[in-house]
Amino acid sequence: MSSSRRPAVGFIFITLVLDILGLGLIIPILPRLIEQMHGGNTVAAAHTVGLLGGLFAAMQFVFSPILGSLSDRWGRRPIILGSLLGAGFDYLLLAWAPTLPWFFLGRVVAGITSANISAATAYIADVSPIEKRAANFGYIGAAFGIGFVLGPALGGWLGEHHLRLPFLVAAGLVFANCLYGYFVLPESLPAEHRRAFSWAKANPLGSLVFLSHKAFLLRLALALFLINMGQFVLHSVWVLYTGHRFNWSPRDVGLSLTLVGVLSGLVQGWLAGKLVPQVGEGRAVLLGVILWTVSFVGYGLAPSGPIICGMLVVGCLGGICGPAMQSLLSHQVGPSEQGALQGALSSLSSVAQMLAPFLGTWAFAWGISEHAGLQVPGLPFFLAAALIALGGVLAWLALHSTGALRRPNL
Repeated sequence: MSSSRRPAVGFIFITLVLDILGLGLIIPILPRLIEQMHGGNTVAAAHTVGLLGGLFAAMQFVFSPILGSLSDRWGRRPIILGSLLGAGFDYLLLAWAPTLPWFFLGRVVAGITSANISAATAYIADVSPIEKRAANFGYIGAAFGIGFVLGPALGGWLGEHHLRLPFLVAAGLVFANCLYGYFVLPESLPAEHRRAFSWAKANPLGSLVFLSHKAFLLRLALALFLINMGQFVLHSVWVLYTGHRFNWSPRDVGLSLTLVGVLSGLVQGWLAGKLVPQVGEGRAVLLGVILWTVSFVGYGLAPSGPIICGMLVVGCLGGICGPAMQSLLSHQVGPSEQGALQGALSSLSSVAQMLAPFLGTWAFAWGISEHAGLQVPGLPFFLAAALIALGGVLAWLALHSTGALRRPNL
């Protein structure tokens, strides 16, 4: 990577951190704001928060391939900067939203602008040599980890002073990043590598058809979908499960998520870049799947809080799978289709994000109910482990057929 491109990769990293930080900032305060607007009715607020979350994921599903394809046509820079500008105005809208319908509008805009992750990921693919892609894709996971560590903590602290304050802080950070990017972010996609925009590829269904053009690409994408589904199951039941099994308080849950964020940042931002070139991308994918599967089974069986925290360490080490998988997928298309690829993958991730909460909460409710006979509160984690293991089998079949499991020549 040339030195002139290093500031650009750094900017993309900061952009992704702020994307996730902005989402994390509102986690502690959004339910309380919605509850206020429902006159203190917690049940009604819970249903509304669920609808808002589903609306956000649905917008990501629809617009991730659109923004990805637009970035293949017009370049990454205008899509990334335009999305940042839109996100900043959205936070201002939510800061002064007077009634509930404005929050629904705000989550629509947030879902659209957060779809810029597809363009940002394509940018990393553009500027990364093949041998550096896994390491640079690891920055994506590190950005998520940092954002989820700092966001909820900062949002909770700011919300203690005023429930609307986190929105204003998020807007200021995003606008500052957009202004900084305007001056330092070079375009990564040369004009000769751009392609005409096509609605056939940009709509969500068309983008999924795009993945079917290569059997290897389709198998890996489906494997990633199943793995993401398993991960999102954990997100949907972690608070319920740890409260039921170990009587964890919100503080305990927060500390556990902080541990995950810190370790995920280290593993994906540093360890993946060191380990993946040594073992090869294919082997790193399978090693990560094995570690994730073991950790999820451990979550379901853990008899105490300290044991489940030990399993969190194992699960975070499995994070080497993500950057290696992203790198393998990016190798399958040319520069003019990186945005379309990342948009299609983001759409699949959004589908997983929409389905997993239903699977996870249903499995948890059934596992602790009298209908289950023998109560199995860890059932959602066993289900998630099965999804991840199935994704690993699909990945192994794809990798084995192409010889991608061979150890690299060092």
